[in-house]
Amino acid sequence: MSHVSNRAIGVLVLAGLLAACRPAEPPPTPPDVLRIATYNIEDVRTADLKNPDHPRLTAAAALLQQVRPDVLLINEMTYDQPGDPGYTPGDPVGQNARRFAEAFLAVAQADSLEPLRYRPFMAPTNTGLASGFDLDNDGRAVTTVPTLPATTADGSPPPQTPEGRAYGNDAWGFGMFPGQYGMALFVREGLTIREEEVRTFRLLPWSRMPGALRPVDPETGTPWYDDAEWEVFRLSSKSHWDVPVHLPGGGVLHVLASHPTPPAFDGPEGRNKRRNHDEIRFWADYLDGAAYIVDDEERAGGLAGEAAFVIVGDLNADPDEGSALGNPIQTFLLDHPRIHGDVVPRATPAGQAAYPDLDPDDTAAWGLRIDYVLPARTLRVREAGIVRPDPAAGGLPVSDHFMVWIDVDLPR
Repeated sequence: MSHVSNRAIGVLVLAGLLAACRPAEPPPTPPDVLRIATYNIEDVRTADLKNPDHPRLTAAAALLQQVRPDVLLINEMTYDQPGDPGYTPGDPVGQNARRFAEAFLAVAQADSLEPLRYRPFMAPTNTGLASGFDLDNDGRAVTTVPTLPATTADGSPPPQTPEGRAYGNDAWGFGMFPGQYGMALFVREGLTIREEEVRTFRLLPWSRMPGALRPVDPETGTPWYDDAEWEVFRLSSKSHWDVPVHLPGGGVLHVLASHPTPPAFDGPEGRNKRRNHDEIRFWADYLDGAAYIVDDEERAGGLAGEAAFVIVGDLNADPDEGSALGNPIQTFLLDHPRIHGDVVPRATPAGQAAYPDLDPDDTAAWGLRIDYVLPARTLRVREAGIVRPDPAAGGLPVSDHFMVWIDVDLPR
């Protein structure tokens, strides 16, 4: 498809999206309030981000320019690196968040919208990194990145392929190529990421967690991962981040970001269900200062008791329904004494009318609450919501997830 026709699609998408979203817009924030949002835009790839007229990403940017978060986590944005089909050899790695910030968010997507200027942050992810092990126990360890379909002309994510799934099932975290389904954090101008204090837990072995739910083959009674695999198998399917953000007035907010594997796409051993459970549990252990926690720089310990924080991301578990094992959201997060778990973002009446089959708190189009912005109990929450664009207004769907946001008083 030509550059001109791509642009034409983008204009139509934006027109429909803007008409659809206006009834659900959250109100502007006063200077002493911080808006924090999470948004899974669904499989954003490097080639997409190199096209400034990409229809789905211009639509996503338009939506974000209406909501205007101060702190934003995006899930499923590729961490560009060798092995990524869109990566250019010799380029610096991890530039996709910058590309989105500069080519999409910093460009007004309509005459009625103002640009957003963000400082981006990315870090490596486990997704699509070959492990060298036969982690799905199908008799082969797949380590060669397959040839995959190109990005579609209308901007929707390309389908998965059997070859891609075979590779992804043996990677440290599911991905058909290195870096797929990564995370990106954005903070507005005036806020500062304390990069020297960032902690990541991408390499932490699952086996270090006391009481880890090691999968077992129910037919044989033997561990699904043998001892050599279990010793090095990583807890995080993507990563876990603690990103301190310096705020006006001198406060610091710790953004605790993750994207656990879905509790599905496995067998009776439940390897993904168990991993999802323990990836969510990690945050409770981090808040409690569990002794086993060591970050990727070999620094031990959890989060200080007085620290302000927010847990953000697509956690792939609903506290009321779905296939999660043991209700980890309720058990470890919503009921945690340091978390303001009774704050439940909901769709506006217009957003609920657009999706009458969904519960008011569902954040995914298939009917589950899986995307979260969970503030510390010490933070005063002003408002919270879910942005559901009306599909009847036309335009290309941006994602199968909805954006979730909360407003909190600036911690000082």
